[in-house]
Amino acid sequence: MNNLNNSILNSIHEENTDTRTPCTFSGSYDITDVCFLLKEISGLISESDTLCREKAIQSGTHYSEMLPIEYKPSDEYIKLFHRSLNESAQKLANATAVVSNKIIRNRGKNIVLVSLARAGTPVGILIKRYLKEKLGLEVPHYSVSIIRGKGIDENAVRYIVEMHSEQEIQFVDGWTGKGMITRVLHQSCEDLLKKTGIKLNAGLAVLADPGHCVRTYGTREDFLIPSACLNSTVSGLISRTVHRSDLIRNKDFHGVKFYKELIGEDLSNYFIDKIASCFSSIDDLKINSEIKKEEIDEEPSWIGMEDVENVGRLYSIDDINHIKPGIGETIRVLLRRVPWKVLVKDINDKSLSNVLQLAREKKVEVLQYDLKSYKCMGLIKHMGR
Repeated sequence: MNNLNNSILNSIHEENTDTRTPCTFSGSYDITDVCFLLKEISGLISESDTLCREKAIQSGTHYSEMLPIEYKPSDEYIKLFHRSLNESAQKLANATAVVSNKIIRNRGKNIVLVSLARAGTPVGILIKRYLKEKLGLEVPHYSVSIIRGKGIDENAVRYIVEMHSEQEIQFVDGWTGKGMITRVLHQSCEDLLKKTGIKLNAGLAVLADPGHCVRTYGTREDFLIPSACLNSTVSGLISRTVHRSDLIRNKDFHGVKFYKELIGEDLSNYFIDKIASCFSSIDDLKINSEIKKEEIDEEPSWIGMEDVENVGRLYSIDDINHIKPGIGETIRVLLRRVPWKVLVKDINDKSLSNVLQLAREKKVEVLQYDLKSYKCMGLIKHMGR
């Protein structure tokens, strides 16, 4: 990576009004697990009512300029979270092993992990821990903001390039839906190259790639990653990222709210520790065998878009952003947006328990539909409907 002039780094420090200095903000995570390159704006922004927020988004306000009210999970839903985590912990550990080994195979050992806040953060921590425990590698891990329609936080990326000029960045996210963030990341890296001459590998590593959008993944099965089930309380107690001109100046990192008042409900480290405890049970020979078998079919085919396009035609949905495919994205619709319908491939699929529970709580219609790549889809309500 190219070295930057020190004045660029200094200007970032001078204009970032966050009272925390870079590399000391880790939310409720330990600083040895991750460093959030985000500006804390907890006292400067309030959450918007979900209905008002949805109307504003559909009227042209960018989603990154507002925060949704954090979902307060019911006791039954929390029980489902714990049950799904217990049932899937080893599977998640195995997927972490697969994607971690692929990263080393594709990018080598001299890397710095950069997860995309906030869904990518727990996965980045798991990869970091796996690399240390199983491969003896200690790699830096940062978490930065990327926003559809605005791109990646260039100030954060520049900071990482300056601090780790001899290492290669490996971007990390939780899962793929339609692959929109994958596209945004590629465009952001192209834009950064034109502006600054900094050349980055835009290849994204994810735990689950049901949309077939990336070549570095743990699995292409659409399966429940329990960190998708909750919001801040499984993501280091941070909000989704914010970018609004009155809050974020030109040299600031993108903003975030830190929910320190939720510390008693925080499951962020519990989630990480539960999965990491399964690393010792991983069959390394089996993992390597799986990776070798997949080598001939790793290139992205974007086959998941067929499901999206078919559903769009069926329900006359003009805005593709109102179709959210996959378990992780469907849960996000139910937690943060105004859902219209949920489509499921098999209504008796036990892996959809969390989706179905949320749909019941929010009184959202659930329909069975012959999806090819995904187990479910969340459709956002058109406010004019």
